[in-house]
Amino acid sequence: MRTAYKVRAYPDPEQSALLRRTFGCVRVVWNKTLADRQRRYTTEQKSTSYKDTDAALSEWKKTEELAFLGEVSSVPLQQTLRHQHTAFQSFFKGTAKYPRFKNRHSRQSAHYTRSAFRIKPDGLWLAKATAPMKVAWSWPGIDLARLDPTMVVVSREADGRWFVTFAVDTSDPDSAPVTGESVGVDLGIKDFAVFSTGEKIGNPRHMARHERGLRRHQRRLARMQKGSNNRAKQRSRVARKHSRVRDARRDFLHKTSTDLVARFDTIAVEDLAPRNMVRNRSLAKSISECGWGEFRSMLEYKAERAGRRFVVIDRWFPSSKTCSACGHLLAVLSLGTRHWSCPDCGTRHDRDVNAAKNILVAAGLAETPNACGGDVRRHRFSCPHSPVKQELSDVSPRVPVLQGGE
Repeated sequence: MRTAYKVRAYPDPEQSALLRRTFGCVRVVWNKTLADRQRRYTTEQKSTSYKDTDAALSEWKKTEELAFLGEVSSVPLQQTLRHQHTAFQSFFKGTAKYPRFKNRHSRQSAHYTRSAFRIKPDGLWLAKATAPMKVAWSWPGIDLARLDPTMVVVSREADGRWFVTFAVDTSDPDSAPVTGESVGVDLGIKDFAVFSTGEKIGNPRHMARHERGLRRHQRRLARMQKGSNNRAKQRSRVARKHSRVRDARRDFLHKTSTDLVARFDTIAVEDLAPRNMVRNRSLAKSISECGWGEFRSMLEYKAERAGRRFVVIDRWFPSSKTCSACGHLLAVLSLGTRHWSCPDCGTRHDRDVNAAKNILVAAGLAETPNACGGDVRRHRFSCPHSPVKQELSDVSPRVPVLQGGE
């Protein structure tokens, strides 16, 4: 399997200038190739292959206008052509959006293959560099000099921080010890996650802690003259505020997902569609702050790496309004009802804990349809939608019903 190690980097002024020139050349090659591809398809109705873009790059380096492309390593430029070719293949398959033009204010990166870097005891040597780059290696049990990565990605965030990512092909890790425990996870806004064991993990709301300062910095940025040095400094401050929120959220998601995978053999979650749910203006901001999609991705690859069972339940499965004790299905359950009593057995339910228990029960029936006609599946296996969308009555009339996958 492929493992990536991402660490902070501290280039000196000369290395920083070289990398900035490399980033600029990468942007030029990407944008010019994309523009020529679009123009050729519009005027000639012909597609552009990777071979065509490679030949065009060689011709650009011979011109006086683009002769500066030869001042940097050719490897990141070639990788840019490959990435754009892959991006268009993904677009035509329907798995990605149409490739966009790059700008200098967002994250910048350059990809180096084995022929363009060397790792020595004194640091990372990149092509065209005259000195090693210092990196903050954070894994004491792994020797950086013996890492043997297949690719190195040097990136610079919008807030000015430098990073280096080492992509390494490693053998499959050993499975985690068996615990004999299973859990159903119900994701929400008030409580980020509620487990079938009754445990609740509150929503840290990282954005709310920085929102006031972020608004102030963004107002200052809007008042500054475009192209000025002060505006560039202020843009970096705004980017740093966003980075703090992003890093805090990612740290929380990593810790929560790692704890789940370590404690439970089977993890069951609902097949949510955050991309569709954020169309509701009343909840869009709160849903986006949670990071459900990223959390599910983390659970997926960590469970696979640890040999755990990761099950995804159909999103129309009526987990909230089904009694986990006797199986009674309520006809109506509003979103504002957080606790309810079963009319058949009289059991008092916490809405989220009850949903998590039903998710876990559905995970045990992964090969058969449930009693309500819903479908349950393992992740990455195709599954038709439920014949009856049981959860429609859970939605308030003021909230639109949204459909579609992630």
